Formats: sequence, C-alpha cells, structure tokens
Amino acid sequence: MQNAGTEAIAIALRDYIHAKREETGYSGPVDLVCHSMGTCIARYLLEVLDGDAQEEKVRLLVGIGPPNNGSSMAELFNDPEMGPEVIRSLAGVFVPRDYDPQDDTIVQEFRPRSRTVATLRAAGTRDDVAYRIILTANLTATPAFFPAFSGRTWELTRDGEWRTTYAGDGIVPHADSYLPGAGLDILPRDPGSLAWNPEYYSHTWLPRNPEVITRITEYLCNPDTVPCGISPAPQNPSTPILWAFGNQSPSQ
Repeated sequence: MQNAGTEAIAIALRDYIHAKREETGYSGPVDLVCHSMGTCIARYLLEVLDGDAQEEKVRLLVGIGPPNNGSSMAELFNDPEMGPEVIRSLAGVFVPRDYDPQDDTIVQEFRPRSRTVATLRAAGTRDDVAYRIILTANLTATPAFFPAFSGRTWELTRDGEWRTTYAGDGIVPHADSYLPGAGLDILPRDPGSLAWNPEYYSHTWLPRNPEVITRITEYLCNPDTVPCGISPAPQNPSTPILWAFGNQSPSQ
C-alpha cells in the first residue's frame, strides 16, 4: 500500500482480519505482532476506528520498536538544516537513495505534532487488550550497533531540541515508544550479546532478532508473562531510562 495513509492502511488491516475470520470460521480473539509504525497502524484500528464499539476481538498487541508518541526520525527528516544530511547518512540503509520525506505520507502523519499522533493520544489504549512493547538499547555504546549514527539514536526532546542517546534502536528512541499501561521489555537482557552481532538489535533487524522472536513467542504462549523492563510504562518517560543509558548532544 505504497503512499497510503494511516487510516486507509488500518481499514485494510481490519478487512484482512475479517476476511481471515470468514475463511477459517474463527471468531475468537487474535494476537497482533507489529514492527515500528505497523504498531501505530494496529493501534489506530483498535483505538480509533473500533474504539467505542470494541468489536475487534484482540487479546494481545506486541509492538516492536514503535513510535507511539510520534517519530523523532520523521521530524528529523523534515528539519531544514539537519534533515538532508541525516537522509544522506541513511540512504540505501533505511531509506531509498532518492528519498524525499515530503512524498512519504506515513512519515508526515507520524511527525510528533501531527493530527494522527494527536488522535491516537486522545483515543487512549483499550482495557480489553494486553499491550507489550519490545525495545532495544545500545547498552555497551558500541558504534557497530547502528553505524550511521555511531551507535546512537536521534531524539527530539520535549523542549524541541535535538540530542542523541544510546536508549534507542538507531531509529526509534525509547521516549518515542512509551505507552501508558503497556508492559515494557528492553533487550538485550545480557549486554554481552552486543559483542557478537550488535546490529541485530538495531531497528531494521528487530523482527529477525532471535532474542526478540523468543520474547514474542513467550508472550504469545502466555500474555501474562512478566516484562523484563518497566511495567506499566511511566506517564512521563523522559528521565528514567534515558538517564540510565546517558544522553549526548549532537556534537558529543
């Protein structure tokens, strides 16, 4: 669905689920496992389109590296001073070489101050769905974790300033992901895991990361599995995790 908007993709997801229900004859609850902005698409379906009716039966929503509060990277792409250089750094790595953020509907809709993000925030989460958020962090400050940014992740602060942090996956900082009431995992559990293939814990690798897959499987088998991070996620997330891993200004 190239260049489709959030609502259109959420409607397509709803139609897909309904079609599979008809095909299989299954009418019970389903689990949704989503990566990155896909988490927000699923949330838009559940919390906005189906929020009052609650006709969509979902037991568990697992979000891997989601920008629940809007994407700092989406905003950075649009920054007139820093955006072009950041896009050049990510060309062929995370975005096409001829990438223009103005042509990317989803990126525009998930800038932190966008109407879409405001709509999700106003809708709130659902009491009948168990939310789990899986994040990663560069616990050892290894540059190879995400080489384009020397192992760090860009974050837009609440004051509208840019800084880099090791509390992120190279693309999505932790502050973008926190969701009130959601169980939170921060991987790897063993920082030593970053010694072999640190890039496996970066944003684009997360759906293929063996430790992430194991964690997802544990939740699918038992949604009551206790998260290994913070649960529930704090309402004001700026300090606890970011302080633990340290922050750097762009020049550091």
